Amino acid sequence: MVALSFAPTFTWWRRRRGMNSLLLLPLLQMRYQSIQFRLQTNIRRQIQHRQQPLAASSSLMSISKQFNMDNLEEEDDAASHPNQRYDFTPLLQFLSTQLNSQTSSPNSETCSPTQLNPTELRLAESYRAVPAPLWHSLLKSLSSTPSSISIAYGLVTWLQKHNVCFSYELLYSILIHALGRSEKLYEAFLLSQRQTLTPLTYNALIGACARNGDLEKALNLMCRMRRDGYQSDYVNYSLIIQSLIRSNSIDLTMLNKFYYEIEADMIELDGQLLNDMIAGFAKAGDVDRALSFMGVVQGNGLSPKTATIVTLISELGNSGRTEEAEAVFEELKEGGLKPRTRAFNALLKGYVKTGSLKDAEYIVSEMERSGVAPDEHTYSLLIDAYGNAGRWESARIVLKEMEANNVQPNSFVFSRILASYRDRGEWQRSFQVLNEMKNSGVNPDRQFYNIMIDTFGKYNCLDHAMSTFERMKLDEIEPDTVTWNTLIDCHSKHGHHNKAEDLFEAMQESGCFPCTTTYNIMINSFGELEKWEEVKGLLSKMQSQGLLPNIVTYTTLINIYGQSGRFNDAIECLEVMKSAGLKPSSTMYNALINAYAQRGLSEQAVNAFRIMKGDGLKPSLLALNSLINAFGEDRRYAEAFAVLKYMKENDMKPDVVTYTTLMKTLIRVEKFERVPAVYEEMVLSGCIPDRKARAMLRSALRYMKSTLKL
Repeated sequence: MVALSFAPTFTWWRRRRGMNSLLLLPLLQMRYQSIQFRLQTNIRRQIQHRQQPLAASSSLMSISKQFNMDNLEEEDDAASHPNQRYDFTPLLQFLSTQLNSQTSSPNSETCSPTQLNPTELRLAESYRAVPAPLWHSLLKSLSSTPSSISIAYGLVTWLQKHNVCFSYELLYSILIHALGRSEKLYEAFLLSQRQTLTPLTYNALIGACARNGDLEKALNLMCRMRRDGYQSDYVNYSLIIQSLIRSNSIDLTMLNKFYYEIEADMIELDGQLLNDMIAGFAKAGDVDRALSFMGVVQGNGLSPKTATIVTLISELGNSGRTEEAEAVFEELKEGGLKPRTRAFNALLKGYVKTGSLKDAEYIVSEMERSGVAPDEHTYSLLIDAYGNAGRWESARIVLKEMEANNVQPNSFVFSRILASYRDRGEWQRSFQVLNEMKNSGVNPDRQFYNIMIDTFGKYNCLDHAMSTFERMKLDEIEPDTVTWNTLIDCHSKHGHHNKAEDLFEAMQESGCFPCTTTYNIMINSFGELEKWEEVKGLLSKMQSQGLLPNIVTYTTLINIYGQSGRFNDAIECLEVMKSAGLKPSSTMYNALINAYAQRGLSEQAVNAFRIMKGDGLKPSLLALNSLINAFGEDRRYAEAFAVLKYMKENDMKPDVVTYTTLMKTLIRVEKFERVPAVYEEMVLSGCIPDRKARAMLRSALRYMKSTLKL
């Protein structure tokens, strides 16, 4: 949340007006050397909005101390205005008293100016000579704390009532900005209705929405603003991109749309917006675009923010582009900035992701040489690297080093160790990790239990999974959606569909609402049992709860329909998905081609393959292997080998499944003599034959041997 400060007084206004020619004319810029508030020490009562009387509060005292016009950084000649001092205490006292009376008598009507008492008329006349920038500064000071916003609102009403200050849209925009900063978005919208929306008030509202995370309202306001013939300013684009990043809902299409609008409106990108663009595109997965914006920043002689560079390094590492991440890291050092722990961790994460253990060890050593202390995240990443490499003893040494450096291991560190064992199939080590955790004085959290349940479920240790689930509840850790989904999924995958259904019911009874993933798991479970009415019921229930089918839902439906030979239903799902605006994935077509292949429907498989290419999807190795299998089941071995030729021509490396399926095709059409040549080609290509491939070769050789004897 952005706080309004008093020095420089007009910084926020300058940003707002800088790139928008439709805003008000620039304010007169003046220098006042000693204008200040002089609030009396007897005004110390707290401003209240409801029961208690309203009066000048102690927060106004602090405003009076801060509001010294000597600190204003204005540019015009001071001689254009005489050196004056304005005491706003009488006005603030009057406004407090007026608000106090309105609170005690809410039905009292405000009198018109001709009926005002002489005191108010004298106040209006005495402050009529105060320049507009001073009113703006006073209002910003009053709006800087929630306790004095009511006084600020009263001031705007009073100024408008007496025509003392004429730039009311700026006054209202300052108030809207303050309300947004105080998380009072509803009040900000109510206030905006008092004036016709102008570019300035539009911008203030959009900024308030973005700061409060209400992106839908912010985007709607931007669209409405463009329809009214106004352009947004770069501040709003910055705030919205920042909000998207904070909410982890950054979208590449939306970012491209923003950039198109910025270019169309010829809005010059300032340093902050460029930094936000870099971070936004990096988070959205388009690191190439992020790097191009980094070049723009450097080409303009600007230095990217450290946080921006860290984000870029992290996303390059996540993409496996560690060499480029290294280069950006070195640029950070060459630019005179000293990398801190977060920058080192971002690069370390990339090395861990790509399995570069030596580089990971080197970067941690480099941290220590640079005098940068490793934190909890550093150690957990290093433990992750050792765990992935199967070096448990090294991971234990890191745990000891953490304790020696007074960095307490947490549950996340042990979760990563457990996950590395799970991924390598060493599920028995789960108990060892749990004991090590206890010895370190760390209690398991929800994430640890979820990984432990997933580990047991993955290797069909369902009793252990359920025991862990019960222990989790005994430790008073509430199972979340991930916990329930993991349990339901592992039972379904291992054929325990009734238990999966029981867990699905128990999940809802516990008050944990199923998500789209939960429904996808249950749709697959019912589909394997060919319970089509139940599948339809799940889809209806899912949509009644406001959950829309996603790409995984449609892929699951196409797969279960295809496996059951309900190809018309599968094709219908594909069409419904396209009409909903979702783009089919390669996985979806793989499932459809494979379903056709298993039933020997090679023509239909070829047709699905053509549609896949027509949708702009690059055929995967899995899809091509399924196509070979379809031709094999249909005894069309020439077409099967044509697919192999297509792979080679398109720089796709056949795998062991490719060659094994081709050997199976040759055996099916009794071309046994050609099998050894396919096996030899597989070995020469660098594929390691598996048990199934060796069995195919033995089968062909046995038949050839028996034929020779005859």
